[in-house]
Amino acid sequence: MAVTMNDVARAAGVSLKTVSNVLNDYEFIRPATRQRVQDAIAELGYEANLTARSLRSGKSHMLGLVLSDLAAPYYAELASRMMTVAERRGYRVLVEQSGALGANELGALQGPLRQLTDGLLFTPLVMGADAVASRRGAKPVVLLGEHILDPRLDLVTMRNQGAAQALTAHLVAGGRRRIAVLGAHTGESAGSAGLRLNGHRRALEDAGVPFDPVLVAPGEWRRDGGAAAVAGLLERGIPFDAVFGLNDALALGAMHELLVRGVKVPQDVAVAGFDDIDEARFASPSLTTVSPGMDEIAERSVGLLIDRIDGLEVGEDGVHVEAGFALKIRESAP
Repeated sequence: MAVTMNDVARAAGVSLKTVSNVLNDYEFIRPATRQRVQDAIAELGYEANLTARSLRSGKSHMLGLVLSDLAAPYYAELASRMMTVAERRGYRVLVEQSGALGANELGALQGPLRQLTDGLLFTPLVMGADAVASRRGAKPVVLLGEHILDPRLDLVTMRNQGAAQALTAHLVAGGRRRIAVLGAHTGESAGSAGLRLNGHRRALEDAGVPFDPVLVAPGEWRRDGGAAAVAGLLERGIPFDAVFGLNDALALGAMHELLVRGVKVPQDVAVAGFDDIDEARFASPSLTTVSPGMDEIAERSVGLLIDRIDGLEVGEDGVHVEAGFALKIRESAP
C-alpha cells in the first residue's frame, strides 16, 4: 500500500497541514519540525503526488525553457543559471531546444510543454512578434534575446551593440586597425550578429578607422566555424591584426587555428570574443571577451516570469530589460 501524507504526519508527530507546508517549502516552519517531517518522509519512502497537488493549486511549479541549441556553450551555461534561480523560487525547469525550426517554436507555445508548465522562457528565432503574440495563450511568456522587440511582449536581452562597440574600441586602443569579424550573417541587422557588427562598425567610425568589408567573414557560431573563417582569410592573403569572434566559440576556434599555423596570439594577432563562457578563462592564452550579464539575465527573466505567474507583475504592456555588460580583458588581447 502506498505511503500517504497521514502516515508521514503520524510518524513525525505533526499535523497533516504541517506535512503539507514542508512539502510546499513553506518558510515559516521551525527547523526541528521540518527535519522531523523530512526524516519521516525518508524513512517511509513517501513520494508526493505532484498531479494531485497541481490540481489543488492550479500550478505545476514548473517553468518551460526553450532555447535554439543546447550544444552552444552560452545557452548551456544560461540554462544552468536559470535553473538555479528558479529552484530558489520554488520552481523546476523543463528544457527543450527548438533547433531554430518554426514547427518546434510553435510547439513550444502550443504543445505539451505549455500544458505541463506555468510559464515559458522562450528564444524565438523564426517566429515573428505577431505569431508569438497570437499563439502565446493565457500563461505568461518571457522572451530572451533580440529577435523580437515588441511592446506587447516581455523581453530580457543583452546590450549587443554597445558591448561590441566597447570591445572593438578596446582593440583599436591597443593599436589594432585591421580587425577581422567572424560569424556575421549576411543582411542581418536586428539579430545578435547584426547588432554586434553594427557596434563594431560604430567603434571604427568613432576612431576614424575605415571599415573594410573584406574583413567580415561569415561562419557558423561554433569552434569549427571560427577555425574555418580565419583559415579562409589567411589562405586568401587578407592581412589582419585582430579577430573579433561574434561569440566565444568562434573566437576560440579562430585562436586554435592561428596557433596551429604559427601565428602568435596576441603578438601577431589579438583575439577577442563575446559571451564570457567558462572556457574563455581557461583557454591558453585566456580569451578577452564581453561578459553580457548572464547572471542578471537569468535573475531578471526568471523573476519576471514568476512575478507574472504569481500576479505580482500585472501591467498589460510588455516589460523590457537590458542586462549590463563588462569587458573581460585577458591574455589574447591585453
